[in-house]
Amino acid sequence: MGDGQETRRFNEQVRKACRIARKLRALGIRPYGIVRIDSATSVAEWAKDPVANTKRIAATFRQACDIAEDHGERLAAEGEICWGGMHSWKTMLNLLETVDRPKTLGFQADMAHTLLYTLGYNAPEDRILPQDFSWEQREVFRAALKTLTSALRPWTIDFHVAQNDATVKGMGSHDKTGRHCLVADPNGKLDITHDAGYWLRDESGRPTRAFQHICWDGCMFPNDTMMKMQTWNDILAAMIKVREAHGWN
Repeated sequence: MGDGQETRRFNEQVRKACRIARKLRALGIRPYGIVRIDSATSVAEWAKDPVANTKRIAATFRQACDIAEDHGERLAAEGEICWGGMHSWKTMLNLLETVDRPKTLGFQADMAHTLLYTLGYNAPEDRILPQDFSWEQREVFRAALKTLTSALRPWTIDFHVAQNDATVKGMGSHDKTGRHCLVADPNGKLDITHDAGYWLRDESGRPTRAFQHICWDGCMFPNDTMMKMQTWNDILAAMIKVREAHGWN
């Protein structure tokens, strides 16, 4: 979203990522996949001029799309609330539509991050869940997920299975970013297997077949947690349940 030099620097990183991705594809290591991008700006900076700044981000993303197409790659915009212009489900949808390159730029849906779209942490005006919502109201929550996924599922080309306790933290430019929880965290708000279906199935309940793999987002966990075998047993068990419930060959 910066000046010409900053946008050129941004897109040079996209070019490097696409070049590496193409090499891995040629070697047979990576037969498919996406390159993830974000707006690289804070919500506060974007909010100084939302209309103009969205146009600037979109222009940068269109340049990134040109680079990706030159390398035979696709880009996915990360749905995380800390990125300006991507911080709510409505601003994210507006940005994707403004770029208007659906064959090249899609959406990366991480179950942990997208949960926060329903709560409107960085965009109260776009909150889906009512202010007096309580987590015992599962049908209200599922209705909110339906609203969210109906809007962004058509753009989704990359999917992360994850858990979230519906709290946020701040870290540098990552203002009010989400927390990932372990599968068995008692504070987790998602029914992982069930709620993944809102992303993996269309309005008629049919698998979307929009991508060839799913993954678990393991960021924000300490190394000692990641070195425990039980951590991975739980993660793989959750992913297998999602695959069995909503997957395809």
